[in-house]
Amino acid sequence: METLDLLMLGFGIALEPLNLALVFFGCALGLFIGAMPGLGSVNGVAILLPMTFLVPPTGAIIFLAAIYYGAMYGGAISSIMLGIPGASTAVATTFDGRPLALAGKADQALITAAGASFIGGTVSVVLFTLFAPPLAEVALAFGSAEEFALMMLAFATFIGLGGDDIPKTLFSICIGLVLSAVGLDIISGEPRLIFGGLPGFFHGINFLVLAIGIYGIGEMLWTIESSSDGVKVSQASFGVGRIVLHLKGLKNTLKTTLMGSLLGYFVGILPAAGATPGSIMAYGMAKTMSKDPDSFGKGNIEGVAAPESANNAASTGSMLPMLTLGIPGSPTTAILLGGMVIWGLEPGPMLFVEHQDFVWALIASLYVANLAAMLINLAFIPAFIAILRTPFTILAPIIFVLCLVGGYAPTQSLHDIWLMLIFGVVGYLMRKLDYPLAPAVLAIVLGPLAETSMRQALIMSDGSLMIFFERPISGTIMGIAIVLFVLPAAKIYRSSIARKNN
Repeated sequence: METLDLLMLGFGIALEPLNLALVFFGCALGLFIGAMPGLGSVNGVAILLPMTFLVPPTGAIIFLAAIYYGAMYGGAISSIMLGIPGASTAVATTFDGRPLALAGKADQALITAAGASFIGGTVSVVLFTLFAPPLAEVALAFGSAEEFALMMLAFATFIGLGGDDIPKTLFSICIGLVLSAVGLDIISGEPRLIFGGLPGFFHGINFLVLAIGIYGIGEMLWTIESSSDGVKVSQASFGVGRIVLHLKGLKNTLKTTLMGSLLGYFVGILPAAGATPGSIMAYGMAKTMSKDPDSFGKGNIEGVAAPESANNAASTGSMLPMLTLGIPGSPTTAILLGGMVIWGLEPGPMLFVEHQDFVWALIASLYVANLAAMLINLAFIPAFIAILRTPFTILAPIIFVLCLVGGYAPTQSLHDIWLMLIFGVVGYLMRKLDYPLAPAVLAIVLGPLAETSMRQALIMSDGSLMIFFERPISGTIMGIAIVLFVLPAAKIYRSSIARKNN
């Protein structure tokens, strides 16, 4: 009852006119920021942080959290409508969201993304409300060995992302891992794979540069070539009846959505994990558990529901270690943590005791922001649909300019623009040669995380690999990962035996 009373106190503060206006304004801004390639929640929150000094600390954190929430929703928009991931958290949505849009089902993809995001956000906020202290202890139990085991589990799901051609999938993963190693060594600080000392490679290869190159420029080149009789304008339609129909259809993806919500939340609460690994793992799990895994990547609606529910759940989950332990769970929450320090608030267990009004107002605002983001998203669907009706001769230059802006924005380096163009050509060639793109793109995201945790764990164990199997949590996760690595190979072997017997 005490938790409910505190939550009601929080709602009383969150629903004050100023704070409610900040929620809706923040969600609308976040939606735009998330939809713009190259911006993302990290840049959006960082850019708008100075604005929060004009309002009280409670209103400030509510505003920034609303931007974070809105950006998680907005990332799906450019992924579905243009095939360009707005941020790394939305890259998995591109795999099935874009094919659905090209098939004239953009409204279904957008509504499913909004609905799954709402469910994921709701599940995560409820878990946050009820179980914050014990879940914080779970996050503390995750050390380097457990984080590496989790990354291995994510890599195990990659095998399923490339179809039945395991050698090509493994090659694609290796390419991504090699690219993730470019830059400065995380332990010694020595440069590696910098191609003769080119200065631009010292900061490594930015994920968005790779993703925008492959999924923006590469897909545009592929679309132009594959449509020899002219690129057809998508016949996407829109109407209130179709919105109601697709909202009712959410029950068909409910199992996948709930799985993505729970998985995303628990990955999100782990320090340094964040929404990107959660969305990737949810997509891989959805495909692995599906009765029709071959339809993934071709327009399976569950391929939209799983990552979208996961990245929204993870965004809430990443706030838990920030508030309870003072440890940011993602780059965006690291900026929020800095803001709290500036406002004179000290994150940690005592925050829930000394500043109850602040904490519970934030938690209550997450419920409000979740609903506001979905309503704003649904309201703008007609505008999003209009994008697909634009002739490709007009849309292609716009996509190209957005790609250039998105590739330049993170580091403001022309070096990244040239890299993005090269990756676009490479992505186009990989499509022609039937090499899967997803494993390479996702490997460059998780590669640095896996390397850091592995090397830290090996330093702790004096080089013994048994540290990954001796600890209960890491051993269990590694066991599951090994099973997932073996399953696709076993499936292919059984299929080959069956063909020989026939």
